Amino acid sequence: MADYANIILTREGVVTRLVLNRPERRNALTQAMMLELEDAFKRVSHDSGCRVLVLRGAGGHFSAGGDLAAMAEMPPKPANGAADPMLASYRQFGDALIALNNVPQPTVAVVEGSAVGGGFGMACCSDVVILHESARFGLPEPKAGFIPSQILPFIVRRIGEGATRDLAVTARVIDAAEAYRLGVGRHLCATTADLNRTLKAVLDDILKLEPQALTAVKRLVLSTAASEDKAVLDDAARSLVGLLRRPQASEGIDSFIKKTTPSWTKGYKDNA
Repeated sequence: MADYANIILTREGVVTRLVLNRPERRNALTQAMMLELEDAFKRVSHDSGCRVLVLRGAGGHFSAGGDLAAMAEMPPKPANGAADPMLASYRQFGDALIALNNVPQPTVAVVEGSAVGGGFGMACCSDVVILHESARFGLPEPKAGFIPSQILPFIVRRIGEGATRDLAVTARVIDAAEAYRLGVGRHLCATTADLNRTLKAVLDDILKLEPQALTAVKRLVLSTAASEDKAVLDDAARSLVGLLRRPQASEGIDSFIKKTTPSWTKGYKDNA
């Protein structure tokens, strides 16, 4: 359907498949990749020949969230009160998630391995989520001194405020069984063969439905659950950029990459 550098978008008959294709980085998200995703979601939305979109990650992982190496390479902070160029970049991923959430066709996320941060958000923007037992979800960004910015409204809507608050303030990573109990996904599969069988069954169910009726019912479900996203996402983007500009974020990213302990966690055991 289109040529992209970081994702693969193909359509076989009425089924469109989008593969996150940076397996060497566990499909971690860069700005270029986020722009491609937004373009792909909009392209699918306007494809009258597509009846369902399947999202999957290459190499056994869905997406490890933002690419920390790319995030660490920040442009200089602008002088004289000019708008921070990073603000629009990070806010754009919110637009990509809105585009995915609003795809009129049914969307199915097949989640294996890492699905933290942005990967978690994309799963929660999908209509049906199929979990492999290897799937892991979480909001680990505060460990590196910043926050999950654009994904929060979609996660709250999927699993509720209470569960999201727990994950947000602990940064713990949960396994597929807990994600299943929380309602991230409705199908939990022990093997890849089971995963593929479940996907086929889900697609069979979807493709039994009349396309326009399906689009209408999805639109109505979304309209009953939606609130104003833009103000929340704008504030979250500003907060994220402000945090990333601090020395603690630079230290945290560096510590995360080097697998060392950042200064604010030292002495934790002694004080526990």
